[in-house]
Amino acid sequence: MKTIRLGIIGTGMALERLHYPALQELGDKYQIVALCNRTRKDAEDFARKINLDLSNVYDDYNKMLLRDDLDAVDILVPIELNYTVSEAVAKAGIDFICEKPMASSMEEANKYLTLSKKYNVKIMIAENYRYNEENNIIRDIVNSKKIGDTVYFIRNNISCFPCEMTKDTFAAKEWRQHPKYYGGAFLDAALHDLAALRHIFGAVECVQAFGKPQQEDFNPYLSINTNILFKNGVIGQYNYFPSGIETQKPPVGLRIFGTKGEIYLEDKNCGIINISYHDGKTEQIKYTPERGYYNELLNFYNALNGTEQISVTPDIEYGDVKMVFDTLKSISKREIIYVDAPSPVKETSFTEHENHNPLYFQ
Repeated sequence: MKTIRLGIIGTGMALERLHYPALQELGDKYQIVALCNRTRKDAEDFARKINLDLSNVYDDYNKMLLRDDLDAVDILVPIELNYTVSEAVAKAGIDFICEKPMASSMEEANKYLTLSKKYNVKIMIAENYRYNEENNIIRDIVNSKKIGDTVYFIRNNISCFPCEMTKDTFAAKEWRQHPKYYGGAFLDAALHDLAALRHIFGAVECVQAFGKPQQEDFNPYLSINTNILFKNGVIGQYNYFPSGIETQKPPVGLRIFGTKGEIYLEDKNCGIINISYHDGKTEQIKYTPERGYYNELLNFYNALNGTEQISVTPDIEYGDVKMVFDTLKSISKREIIYVDAPSPVKETSFTEHENHNPLYFQ
């Protein structure tokens, strides 16, 4: 199995804190041969950090894509650039990984679905929550019916985006504070939670959502509260409050209720999945937090070497992205929106409503 010669587009925080540590662990499988960043100095600084000769640094990804030694490309750019850069890499005939979400609108998401077949390239969307240990363990518990038949779930995501804006965090990035795409933090961060729920429970029948509007740019709603009906009959609530602080401990987190017991995950970094049964027994399952980046890059390596299939393809990610925009559409239209199944009634166009955000279609 050959080492993958990797070019990277985008040398910011996502590379430094998320992908590069995993690439270091997989050092016998990946070799970084080229770096590109629109601010060349940032790419040069990272090249020095990894002892890469500056002749392999670019500020124009189109020039980097002309190299003949790239086996694959890792795309780590602001959300509004994901489709444009992905299309360019696909046209160059190079297999690639692209960070989530794959597109900043449904128009781009629909076009994205054509890239793999049109240009004969392998594509992975780096939705790390679908590769995280805790979500795979919970999915197995649900599918094996250890807690009986699943009845319903609650998933709360309470965070304080404004608190993080002035710190050395992802929220401090200008493009996240003033996004050029509709959905803001809901598309960027809540997408993870929805992807995890879809990973655990499967396809979604429909959503009904409500939102409390706010003026801040980083998210169109102060809070979003969503009822979800999965096609397997599971019903639950997903609540997203990116301007809040949960003072009660332990937090609500993720709770899944079955006919024989309950699953409780405090948060993704707690390292323990709690299971309690109706007969009074309890169980704790340990896991290693944040292994999604390692697992997805290992999956991509194996896929390029022909020993596995890519687990999170654009087709899989499309459903996650669509659910985000369908949730926002439900808020705007105050209607139930069908996600992974045809609507039994004709839906009016989103553009027919006065209060829609025109960025939805950009």
